[in-house]
Amino acid sequence: MRAARFSSFGAPDVLEIVDVPDPHPAPGEIRIAVKAAGVNASDWKKRQGLMDPQLPQTLGYEAAGIVDELGPGVDDVVLGDRVFGFCTDGAAQAELAVLSVYAPIPSTLGFADVAALPASVETAARALDQLGLGAGDTVLINGASGNVGGAAVQLAVARGGRVIGSAGASSQEYVRPLGAEPVVYGEGLGRRVRELAPDGVDFALDVAGNGILPELIELAGGPDRVITLADFAGAQEHGVRFSRGDTGRAMYVLGELPGLIESGAFTLPQVTTFPLADIAEAHRAGEQGRVRGKLVLVVD
Repeated sequence: MRAARFSSFGAPDVLEIVDVPDPHPAPGEIRIAVKAAGVNASDWKKRQGLMDPQLPQTLGYEAAGIVDELGPGVDDVVLGDRVFGFCTDGAAQAELAVLSVYAPIPSTLGFADVAALPASVETAARALDQLGLGAGDTVLINGASGNVGGAAVQLAVARGGRVIGSAGASSQEYVRPLGAEPVVYGEGLGRRVRELAPDGVDFALDVAGNGILPELIELAGGPDRVITLADFAGAQEHGVRFSRGDTGRAMYVLGELPGLIESGAFTLPQVTTFPLADIAEAHRAGEQGRVRGKLVLVVD
C-alpha cells in the first residue's frame, strides 16, 4: 500500500509517498480502507525532529474509511461499515490503516467531515474530565476559537456547563454559536471575564498557551482549578496541571460524538482537503496558518 513517510528530518520536502507492507489488525482492532486522514500540528513537529527520534517515520493518528478487515473478537462492526477513529500506530495517512478505537460515521456526513475529529475531541474531553467539570459549573476556555478549544466549548456545554470563551477580536462571532460567551483575550482579560462572572469562574482551561496562567489561576481560585494544554513551562512555574495523553485518555468520547453531531449539539469545524500526494503542501498550509479549521488528506 501507499503511505506517507519521511526518512530524514526537515522541511515539508522530506515527505514522500512510498510503498509499505499492508497492516493487519490485532484482537479488538479493525482495518479500514482509508478515505480521509487528519493532519495535525504534531505531524510537522515530528517531521521537524521535535518529538520522536527514530527514522523513518509514518504519520497520522486519525482517519475515516470503510472497514475491510476485522481483528479477532470484533463483533460491533462488519465489513463495509463506514467508521472513523484512532490509529495508535501513527500510520493513518495511508491507503490502509488499523484503528484501535472507532465509531460509526453518521449517515449525513462524509469521510472528510469526521476524519480529523478524534484527536481534538479526545484532548478536549480529557481536559474537562481532569478539571471535573459538571452541570452548573462555569469554565473559562482560553483559546476557544481553535480546533481543540472549539471542541472543549461544545463538550462543556453538552455537560451542562456555562462557558466563557476567550478568542481574538476577529473570532468572537465564531465562538458564540458554539455555545460560549465570548471575550477578547489579551490585557484586561480578567476584568472582562468578571463583567460576565463577577465571582470568577469554577475552572479554567488554557488551550492557547499565551502566558496567561496567573490570570486564570486568579479567576478560578487556585492552580488546582486550572489545566493547560499548551504551556508546559508555565504549568511547572505556577503549579498548574499540564494535560497529556500518557496520564489516561478519554477515548469513550468517540462513541458519544455521533449522537452529539446528529442531535445538533456538536458543530463540525471547517475542513480543508488535500490529496494524499500533496501532503507537503498540507504541512505548509498548516505551519503557515493559512487555513482555519481542520486539515484533511483525501485518499483515492
